[in-house]
Amino acid sequence: MTPATNLAIAAVLGVILFILLRPRGGLLWKLVRGRRATERVLIEDALKHLYDCEYGRCDGTLDSLAGALEISRDQAARLTTRLEALGLLTSVAPRLKLTPEGCSYALRVIRIHRLLESYLAERTGVDESEWHQRADQLEHRVTAAEVEALSVQLGNPRYDPHGDPIPTADGLMPSHRGVPLSSLKTGATARIIHVEDEPHEVYAQLVAARLSPGVTIRVLDSGADRIRIEAEWQEHVLAPVVAANVAVEPLSEVAEQTLPDRRLSTLALGQQATVVDLSPACRGPERRRLLDLGVVPGTVIRAELMSTGGDPVAYRIRGAVIALRKAQADLIHVKTQAEAADGERIET
Repeated sequence: MTPATNLAIAAVLGVILFILLRPRGGLLWKLVRGRRATERVLIEDALKHLYDCEYGRCDGTLDSLAGALEISRDQAARLTTRLEALGLLTSVAPRLKLTPEGCSYALRVIRIHRLLESYLAERTGVDESEWHQRADQLEHRVTAAEVEALSVQLGNPRYDPHGDPIPTADGLMPSHRGVPLSSLKTGATARIIHVEDEPHEVYAQLVAARLSPGVTIRVLDSGADRIRIEAEWQEHVLAPVVAANVAVEPLSEVAEQTLPDRRLSTLALGQQATVVDLSPACRGPERRRLLDLGVVPGTVIRAELMSTGGDPVAYRIRGAVIALRKAQADLIHVKTQAEAADGERIET
């Protein structure tokens, strides 16, 4: 071969080696980083699952780990061995138990996840059904400094938008609260304090029904095969397995008497009412928009105009005429002047 050919081959080989081995940018480095990232994701997801098992007072096993991470049993066994080698797990067949170091690591990941869900709920327009999945994708990329900055930005929330407690920076986790909705008897009234966001199919039904923490429900009928409830003036029929994914706090008779019984959408044209509150089901950007429009407790709103189809309706709010769809007006609790006067007479 001629010297020119040799130089050309050497140049090509040099370019190939550069592409493969370039620090922090070469293909080999990216491949190794990808494998490490995948291992980290599996480790952290495994720790979350095992902590959830212990928090729920049930045993974490090889089979439960494989099912939760959607991996084979052999892969779960290899992952368990890796966790034991890292000092994060002890195995006493068939039970898998976190070490203090594993528990601390799991709580850090859970804290990041739930703060991310809070951010997605309060500061973005991401659909509620996607909060959990998005947080799952982001939680492995957030640094300790970033998560603490996020917590401060959100006002250091104690609970995420599903009602799950957020571990403190010191690793403290509040205990379980409430009872399953499925355990309530006919006629009971309660306030939702937690909605389980897995499995996705069940959670989607709860999102569609606008069942979220803070919403008050009344059990209309409770049977072995279905539970019929009223929430936000709407009736819903839930299968017991779905209702079991909702934790509630039973209300006293006094609290039941103070439940709001009117929504803005019920006003007739020309009628006005005073805002009592926004529904707990109104969250994130939707809630901020209504607040920015002046829909706050004490504001007087008057129904002014109705579209041909009846939806939306134009309301006069603080001197401006604003159109709201029925779904939005349903989220605004109001009281008419007559109702307010009746309430004052009852109190006196």
